[in-house]
Amino acid sequence: MTMPQAPARTSVQSPEFAAFARSVREARTCRRFREDAAVPLAALQALVDTARVCPSGANRQPLRYAVCADAARNGAVFPHLRWAAYLKDWGGPVPGERPAAYIAVLCDRKGSPTPEIDLGIAAQTIQLGAQALGLGCCMIGAFDRDGVRAALGLDAEPFAALDIVLVLALGVPAETRVLDTVGEDGDIRYRRDADGTHRVPKRPLASVLLLAHGDGDADTGAGRNHEGTAGLPPHA
Repeated sequence: MTMPQAPARTSVQSPEFAAFARSVREARTCRRFREDAAVPLAALQALVDTARVCPSGANRQPLRYAVCADAARNGAVFPHLRWAAYLKDWGGPVPGERPAAYIAVLCDRKGSPTPEIDLGIAAQTIQLGAQALGLGCCMIGAFDRDGVRAALGLDAEPFAALDIVLVLALGVPAETRVLDTVGEDGDIRYRRDADGTHRVPKRPLASVLLLAHGDGDADTGAGRNHEGTAGLPPHA
């Protein structure tokens, strides 16, 4: 068997990596949508089809999915969801700004060594896929399990034995989301400006990249100290 050849050099300046990095930065959690902009069922199926081939612990593949782009069922799901704990004066999206589709992720925990890791990989893959389709996504872990199960028709066999572990709300975004850098006060809470812009503070590279061993490369930057990363204390 012929093995694929390794690239002569791995460049962080490549257009492919730049596009990927931009997609990750832009795929921010979205909580307000254009409810009247329908999400095709085929798009939801394509997102699940992409997530199903993701890495899985011991390749057990414990995750299952239920998708919904039906307005009536969407309306039945919505009251069972909890939104944006940091925004104390906001009760969630109002009519017209609610999700146009949902993907419920279920899990068969029997014999699966790392279901939580599998879930994180699949959810991020779906969010990035949604971004590529021009959709916003909100991963919701706070919800009434029984209520969502009933709304989606998952309260009977053979689905009843599966745990509902996450709900992904999707739709065409109706809000602007931007990244900020965590300030000196260390406040990581997201917030909204007066104009409705949703601002998400992220820790700078210097506070999360603690060590970088190796000689590195002038193009990749590997091994160099980024923004004073070397020698930072564990809780910087």
